[in-house]
Amino acid sequence: MVKPTGFREYDARWLFEKEINLMGVQALGLGLGALLREMGVKPDVVTGHDFRSYSSSIKYALICGLMAAGVRVHDIGLAVTPMAYFAQFDLDVAAVAMVTASHNDNGWTGVKMGAKRPLTFGPEEMGRLRDIVVGGKFRTAEGGAYRYIEDFPQRYIADITNRAKLKRKIKAVAACGNGTAGAFAPQILTALGVDVVPLDVTLDHTFPRYNPNPEDLHMLHAMAEAVRASGADLALGFDGDGDRCGVVDNEGAEIFADKIGVMLARDLSALHRGATFVVDVKSTGLFATDPVLLAQGATADYWKTGHSHIKRRVSELKALAGFEKSGHFFFNAPIGRGYDDGFVTAIAVLDMLGRNPRKSMADLYRDLPHTYGSPTMSAHCADEVKYAVADKVTARIKEMRDRGETLAGQQIRDIVTVNGVRATVEDGTWGLVRASSNKPELVVVIESPASETRLREMFKAIDGILRVNPEVGVYNQTL
Repeated sequence: MVKPTGFREYDARWLFEKEINLMGVQALGLGLGALLREMGVKPDVVTGHDFRSYSSSIKYALICGLMAAGVRVHDIGLAVTPMAYFAQFDLDVAAVAMVTASHNDNGWTGVKMGAKRPLTFGPEEMGRLRDIVVGGKFRTAEGGAYRYIEDFPQRYIADITNRAKLKRKIKAVAACGNGTAGAFAPQILTALGVDVVPLDVTLDHTFPRYNPNPEDLHMLHAMAEAVRASGADLALGFDGDGDRCGVVDNEGAEIFADKIGVMLARDLSALHRGATFVVDVKSTGLFATDPVLLAQGATADYWKTGHSHIKRRVSELKALAGFEKSGHFFFNAPIGRGYDDGFVTAIAVLDMLGRNPRKSMADLYRDLPHTYGSPTMSAHCADEVKYAVADKVTARIKEMRDRGETLAGQQIRDIVTVNGVRATVEDGTWGLVRASSNKPELVVVIESPASETRLREMFKAIDGILRVNPEVGVYNQTL
């Protein structure tokens, strides 16, 4: 059993036992092996798994399929996703298949895959993999093998902490939401010289307090409370598989990841003048309008949401970094290797504080031009219809522009349709609607440089367009 909709734009996600079973996972392994041979990629794959109760069994089913397809498997065991990406370089293995559902609710499973480091599969590869697996277009082959890499996480930890300790004394909350990152975050931050305040670092696949998602307000609120209680300089929050990082400042302000991206872009473009930064369409308009970035010659490229899309675009443009509002950040040399790593992001934030010894995290946040932004809001919409609904919303907003109709009381100034639709009106207020790539949802994000009133007016207008479609359900969180 393999539900075809589980093959998403840039990774695979299913509800375990309802949408995929272990036989289906074996078929996925067979299909991935066939795809690697079709692509002319050496049949070696790094694999690992997160801490969910069923992830190890899913990984071993995947391994069975891979080995039956003649693939040599390099198993790094319990890990966060960036460890699997690092292993591609450290073990000189081209392909990766990391078993994780990241921050999704308990019951979900998934696999993040790639065959050309540091890139992961995009829509073309995922579509071909779906066709191979669902169509049973695979065959067994000789040469399959398995090896377990002992204590691999320590190799990764040594790699990212093999540097000078921070010169500035920093006290930081390490928030992990009981996800897999909790097994490693305190050790990594301590090795850097950080005074660590652990928060929900005990691994618990039931996620008793909230999902490990630093884009979710429940986790951000908990981080803020921990900062105020401990007097920390900031909180660093890691998602379920450790490839994302969220930040709360020393005053307990919950800083959305796109604003952290602007702060990092300011810091890095001062060191690397004329740098290019790739950002996703959910992100703040400040990347294109911030006077400091403009003065430092920085260029912003708005691109499709999704870790594979941004990763590929960063590689194509040879950008210094890429930023997603979800907290996936990608750093090219000399900072990183091009893939998303929540711990490398945390180190970049700590280094930024080190280069600004007289300023707190709150001071750096206040230095930014103020905008009013929404959290990422997701309205339920079935996988089978979500793209069609997003297309209807896009068509409606284009029609409004062409007819001279107003949106939230103003003329539509600009429309970006690289991923869903992002409509900006005369005062710079914008609203985005796009289909989620990994859940049955439509994603809505709003920002206004003018006022909170304008933010709410735009949300009401966008929501009104959405509600014409009966397939759209309730939001997971809202204004």
